Parts: sequence; C-alpha cells; structure tokens
Amino acid sequence: MLGSYPPEAVIGPTLLSVPAEELFFFVVQTYITTCLHILLNKPVLAAVYLRNEKVKGKFEPHKRVGQLFFAACFIVPILLPADHLEGTYMKLIVVWVAPIFFMLWTFGYQLLLSLPRSKTLLPIAAPTLFLWIVDTLALQRGTWSIESGTKLGIHIWPHLEIEEAIFFLVTNSMIVMGSCAFDNAVAILDAFPNIFPEVPGMPPPLLMLKSLFTSTSRYDQERLTGIENALTVLAKKSRSFYLASGVFNGRLRIDLILLYGFCRVADDLIDDAASAAEAETWIGHFTNFLNTAYSDSKDPSKLEKALSPFPSQAQTILRYLPVDKLPAQPLYELLEGFRMDLAFSNENASKPAPIQTEKDLERYATCVAATIGELCLSLVYAHDPDKHVKGAHDNRDECTQAGIRMGRVLQYINIVRDVTNDAETGRCYIPDHWLTATDTPSTAATKDANILACRKRILDTAFQGYHENRDAIEGLPSYARGGIRVAVESYIEIGRVLRKRIQNNQPLDFAGGGKAGRASVPKMRRVWIGWTTMAGHRGSV
Repeated sequence: MLGSYPPEAVIGPTLLSVPAEELFFFVVQTYITTCLHILLNKPVLAAVYLRNEKVKGKFEPHKRVGQLFFAACFIVPILLPADHLEGTYMKLIVVWVAPIFFMLWTFGYQLLLSLPRSKTLLPIAAPTLFLWIVDTLALQRGTWSIESGTKLGIHIWPHLEIEEAIFFLVTNSMIVMGSCAFDNAVAILDAFPNIFPEVPGMPPPLLMLKSLFTSTSRYDQERLTGIENALTVLAKKSRSFYLASGVFNGRLRIDLILLYGFCRVADDLIDDAASAAEAETWIGHFTNFLNTAYSDSKDPSKLEKALSPFPSQAQTILRYLPVDKLPAQPLYELLEGFRMDLAFSNENASKPAPIQTEKDLERYATCVAATIGELCLSLVYAHDPDKHVKGAHDNRDECTQAGIRMGRVLQYINIVRDVTNDAETGRCYIPDHWLTATDTPSTAATKDANILACRKRILDTAFQGYHENRDAIEGLPSYARGGIRVAVESYIEIGRVLRKRIQNNQPLDFAGGGKAGRASVPKMRRVWIGWTTMAGHRGSV
C-alpha cells in the first residue's frame, strides 16, 4: 500500500480501503477544474482554431512528437529495473496517466496547441496550486501519508512531496485535455455541415467519436478562414454583439457571426467610400452578389464573378453567408438603408434632409436594424433543435414582429449615441421637422437645448419599444433565449447610460471606452450585464 489514512481521519465508508472522502474529493476536483475551463473558454469559438493540415501544414509534426513522448512515458518506466522501491509511486503515476494523455492529445492537440495559454494553462495551474496548498495542510496534520519506502523523498516545499504535486498536476491536466478534446469534437461537428449535415442539439458519443476520427484533410479551410475573418471584424466593430455571440452555441453562433460579418463588411465598404458614386457602386456589387446567391441556378462560376470586386477578406465572409437559412428581402432592405445614408452626401446637399419626419426615422431604422433582427431570428428558428416538435414554432410570426420592433429600438439608441459623430460627417438622423431654424447638423448644435430634447425624445421612444417587446424573448426557442437577452441588454445598457446622463444634466458625448465622443459601456460592465442577464435578471426600464 502506497498511502495510509489514520482511523481518526476517516468518518465515512470505504471502497477497497479507500475512504469515501477521498473518492468524493476526485468528484470535487473534476468539477472545479472543469467549471474553470468552461468559464474561461465560453467566449472562445473553437472552430477558428481548427486547421486543414494538408493545406496549412502546421500541426502534424507536433501531433507525432506528442504521441511519441506519451508513448515513451508509458514504456520507459515499465522497462526500468524494479529492484528499488523508491520511486514506485512516481512510476505508477506516470504509467497510469501516459496512455490517457496519449489518447487526449491525439483527439485535442489542435486546440491544445493553438488556444491562448490563458485558456489551457490557467485552468490547470490555478486548481493545481490550490490543491497543493490544501494537500500540504493535510499531510502536515497527518490526515494521510505516503509510505516512505515508495517515494523519492523530494519536496516541492515543506510537507509537499513531489509525488503529490505531480499527481495533482497530471490529474488537472487530464481534465483540461479531456475538455479540449470534447470542445474539439463539437467544433468539428459545428464547423463542417458538408461533412455532418445534421447534428442534434446534444451530439451522441458515437457521432463525436466520428468527428474526432475525421481526417483534417477533409476540413474546409476556406470556410474556417471566412468564420475567422467575420469574428475578427466583429471584435473590432461590434463589441456588444461580439460579447453576446459567446452565449450562443453551435452552428447558430457561427451563422450569426457570418451574418454580422456580412453587415459590417457592407457598412464599412459603403460608408468609407471616397464619394457617393463609389458608395453606389459598392451597393451595386452587393446587390449583384445577393441576386447571384439567391438565384435558382446556384452557378459557382457566377458566384465567383459576383465576389470578384470585393477585397479578399470580404470574399471569404460573403462566400459563406448562410443564404439557405435567410430570407432575401431583409438583406435587400439593408442595402436600401445604405442608400438612404447616401442622401446625406455633399452631392445631395441642396436637396431636403432625407429624414424629414418621424416616419422617415422609423423607415431608416427598419432598413438598417429591424432587418437584422428579422434575419437573426430566421437563423434562430432554422437551427432550433426542437423545430420538428409539433407546435414548437406556433408563435414564430409574433416573435419575429417583436424582433423587428426591437431592432428599431436598438437603432434609435445608436442614433442618440452617435449624434456628434454623425454630425462630423454631415449626417443628422433627428427628423428635420423637429429642428428649429437655428439647428444644424454640426457638432456645435449638439449642445443646443432643442437638440438635447430631440435626443431625449428618440431615447424615450426607444425605451417604450423596449418595454413593449422585451417579454417576447420568453417566447423564443429556449436554446437561444439567453443569447438574445444578452445581445439586447448589452446594447440597452448604452441607452441607460445616456438616459442617466440626461437626468443628471451631464454631457451625452464623451469617451467611455469606445470612439471619442461616443457613450460606451466599459468591458467589465458589459461582462457583468451579460452575466446577470444569463442569471435571469433584467435591467430597469
């Protein structure tokens, strides 16, 4: 026997001389380490760390080196002479864990090598250090001990044997490597609908094993690149949705990222055009792309021709826009919203302001934001794992209309926030009929009392719409409610910041973590909003 427990330290039953407390400890250790790993990796989209090694040639040598190392860890201790008992405990640890490491490395090496170290090493190091301290106290008190003849006699620090330290290190490593292998299997299933056309909400073990045994040469590297590019665009240009995207799961998350990537690419190319004529040309290119993508012929050569005017990064995103799950009309209406923006250009300075009335404002918000709400919900219903259950989508039309109205709400908040930035580019989305003769779309006018009243009026309309439609989220498919709540609440929080500053008679335009002049919610506050929203708490109206 390598370890012993004094009778006074055991208060429960035993299994093969192992106290129940010891067995329960392994459950607690697994739970703690797994929870930390999940918490740190929830924001990560594992699919972007997959690689077709035939194309990239990045991981294959590392995979073989790791396999050889773990095979040697199993074989070498067995071949060592057994005439000395010292080191027996260490040998048994290594021989026991090496085959498990070999298997987990084989199934999860891509993520283990490419994930940020904070996502892999931290969930190993933190619980290990904690357990080292706890075990030191247990050994010091004599709660249990290792027989002196089987240990090396080396201490990490007083009372902590090296065998104990290694045991906790390798068991926590095993837990994290197992979690990475699980994430790797799910990522493969989610990323490649061409290989796995149908994936249940909770994939069965045999399907997950099949994904792990799938050769990386079958991975669609162009699709992986498109997803990665879309995620990069989101991280830079849409922090609220980037945060919310981590709450969604599976293929829904990937398709939402591709959809938002499309929207951001369109917004950037059209909005950053050097002239109205160039912007109109880009709108024409996007229209042609949609015409081709939604055509019945599905001609690959025509699609490539339609993509050719776009930058390479944009091509990778547009190519994998999930048009089979998205209605076409909202995408065309989104382009119409961009055309409304062009009416603010210098070429049209002599014409009446494009946003004359409250109806014009509503129409604009419908084009550029309500359409996004409709498109997002189309993906939610398309990916619903319970969609084949009778009556599951009976309230779809009602929820979709609420989503459209909520999209307008979020755009109103966006308009109130960006009055100064928009004015600098010659745009004013405040209805012209609300303005006085002295009001102009300039940065100086944003401090005017009437401009402030107009911003408050739009913000009040937004919060009224939020109050009227937020409960519709509870009617959505259960698997997507959390993500939709976080997406809405994280943006509504910007409105709360603006409203509070109005109530306190503070300037609305300030640098709060985003662009200068924009009200913004700091990152940690956005994380807190996401956390409390997922816990079932909603902010005040």
